[in-house]
Amino acid sequence: MSVYVTGDTHGGFQRLGMKYFPEQKKMNREDMVIIAGDFGGLWGGTPAEKYWLDWLEDKPFTTAFLDGNHENFAMLNALPERLWHGGRIHEVRPHVLHLMRGQVFDIEGYTFFTMGGASSHDIQDGILDPEEPGFEERYWRMRRARAMFRVKGVSWWPEELPSDEEYEEARMNLDAHDWAVDYILTHCAPTSITQKIIPHARADRLTDFLEEVKNRARYHYWLFGHLHDNQAVDKKHILLWEQVVQVI
Repeated sequence: MSVYVTGDTHGGFQRLGMKYFPEQKKMNREDMVIIAGDFGGLWGGTPAEKYWLDWLEDKPFTTAFLDGNHENFAMLNALPERLWHGGRIHEVRPHVLHLMRGQVFDIEGYTFFTMGGASSHDIQDGILDPEEPGFEERYWRMRRARAMFRVKGVSWWPEELPSDEEYEEARMNLDAHDWAVDYILTHCAPTSITQKIIPHARADRLTDFLEEVKNRARYHYWLFGHLHDNQAVDKKHILLWEQVVQVI
């Protein structure tokens, strides 16, 4: 069995085609590729999205993904849920799976802790609510000004950050494993790791929780996305974007 990890795809899965990922010639359904958030394959329910989800389902391997901040959480959370390798997942297709937050998966004797979510960094000019009076006028005014904003329920969802219950479940599952896992997979990084890459990055509740995990947990490697670069931050923490790296 083999496990590969890659970074944000935002609905563009060409890197998993045979041309760029020839390793799949020797893979089967027990093998998998894990996308570290901002999967983007569930966004508007378009025919193009259906095509690419079916394309992933037809691959010889299993595709799994964490959620990032750029996901349609209304669609994601409406999916059927089941247990898989000891953790909770949403099933997009039989072999296209969402690894839910705060889970520990046991894959071929290796443990993977997953915690999706992140704060959007492209909303400096605000989030518009279609239900509020004057939405259309503000929307087009901001579009003309090329403002950095998103629209609630259309291109932004408050569920981009974990709920109290998801933090509680994460701690419970880590407690059950004595805070010792082989791999940690997240979309964003702990506060201190983020600030090594972007010195003036602002912390939030999630990055501070991940900092707690970094300080308390025992693990071999931590792989994450979100920052659109490929970089070994240090010996344990790996930022991924377009690269597809084998971990097992």
